[in-house]
Amino acid sequence: MASSDAADFRLSVLNPGGRDLEQYFDDGATPGSRAHPPINFHAYAACTRGAFHHDPKHAIAEKTPVLLLMRGDFKATERALTKLKKVGRTVAVSLKETALHQIAQQLSDAARLARFLRIVAQADGCIAITPEAADIYRSARGKRDPASVAFIPTPYPLEDEQWNFAVPPNEQSGIFIGTREWHVPSRNHLAALLLARELSEASGDAVTVFNLDGRKGARLFSKLKFSPGKLCMIEKRKPYPDYLREVAKHKIVLQLDRSRAPGQVAGDALLCRTICVGGDGAIERIAFPQTCGAGRTIEQLKSIASDLLTNRNAHAAAFIESQWRALERLSFQAVRKQLEDFFARIAHEK
Repeated sequence: MASSDAADFRLSVLNPGGRDLEQYFDDGATPGSRAHPPINFHAYAACTRGAFHHDPKHAIAEKTPVLLLMRGDFKATERALTKLKKVGRTVAVSLKETALHQIAQQLSDAARLARFLRIVAQADGCIAITPEAADIYRSARGKRDPASVAFIPTPYPLEDEQWNFAVPPNEQSGIFIGTREWHVPSRNHLAALLLARELSEASGDAVTVFNLDGRKGARLFSKLKFSPGKLCMIEKRKPYPDYLREVAKHKIVLQLDRSRAPGQVAGDALLCRTICVGGDGAIERIAFPQTCGAGRTIEQLKSIASDLLTNRNAHAAAFIESQWRALERLSFQAVRKQLEDFFARIAHEK
């Protein structure tokens, strides 16, 4: 294992057989780079100035602790774990897709479930990017030390001014819809659009939404009959920094997701210095406890959103609180320390 000195701790994230390119974060990550942005699992590597790999040979060569991702049928993950353990690496594992519906879908296959149970039992520990995933890992590991499982949220580079996409408050307007998937029931995309239409009619704010479904999506949106000029559709994918610049123009990001997902919608809102309303992901619950969807009805969220759209003082207070919470729990510095402590612990117990 790497030295316990914070300056020396680096983490390799391995997605065996994945499509993402090998990526090294020795010098951090800049918004202008064509490489994968430092979010989701790449963020664990980025916050430790580590690396993201898809080839186990490269992860072995790094001689650092490894976070090994479970994806696909888990066969490549199981082979990689065997190789890593053979050379003495400290290895924690995590499912790559961890919204509740994604976990259920992956583990509904008997062969895949059997591999999952073997991998989780043989690894030195498990890192969960949601509290719900942590519960599953603890149960799967049985009598193993519960401290070998940790919920560590994915970090965001909030300390880095390069990743500050703030727009002056007096230049922010409207509602940005954070979800896109019509066909995933737990995303509640239609319900979010209907709520946004109500809010728009009451406040006069316009609504921005991504439509990546072409004519089919446009037909669906047309049935909602937004007031003329109040629905703006973005119909092409944007590079991540350009996407953030779009989000940052808005007073609030609105969603009604009930997937218990990691919370990238809320993480994006943090980088944009705006407010996320709704959603019950891990980031939402940490950074936006007063505006998230956990335990709240749609009617309650409507009241919260309406206040944020029309009350500058309420918006300013929510912004300050969310940024303070995020710096304490979700910044690169904060999560790096959590990762370092966790890997030191599981290495000691090997």
